[in-house]
Amino acid sequence: MPEHFDRVMIIGNGGGGKTTLAYKLAECYQLSLTEIDALQFQPSWQRTPDADLRRAIGQVQRSERWLIDGFGPWDQIEERAQLADTIIFVDHPIWVHFWWACERQIAAALGQERLGGPADCDLRDVTKLMFETLWRVHEEMRPKLLGLVERYQSSKHIIWIKSPEELDKYMMSLEPQP
Repeated sequence: MPEHFDRVMIIGNGGGGKTTLAYKLAECYQLSLTEIDALQFQPSWQRTPDADLRRAIGQVQRSERWLIDGFGPWDQIEERAQLADTIIFVDHPIWVHFWWACERQIAAALGQERLGGPADCDLRDVTKLMFETLWRVHEEMRPKLLGLVERYQSSKHIIWIKSPEELDKYMMSLEPQP
């Protein structure tokens, strides 16, 4: 991680540890954390109206320092990448995303609390949709994300996490900054 940075974008498929990483980075580097899912979904998984979502994401992206975890509309993802000084792409093999998402669903079914996510939204309500979304993101969004990351390879600090072991190693390297 660079010694100093102000705008960090974390992107990648669901169930890959992005939010856990985001919370740790926000704490270590005193960055304001915005979870796109928390903006995108209201209680009971009701979608935020598109204009309101875009306005909220735009407001965060215009601020001086931020850490943004998640997707949102594609044009805002591209704008976020342009504004970011650091892009973290969590890109595990698809089976890891499915496995970890399954573990998260089981934990939710057992009543265990989850780190992050939209308020008052029970994961059990969206299990089928979640697995369909993981596949769709892998097939449709991942190629776009690969292009986006490659486009900024020479001008941004890119952290490309390709395995659970790389994620663990990176998380262990994080230390609070003075």
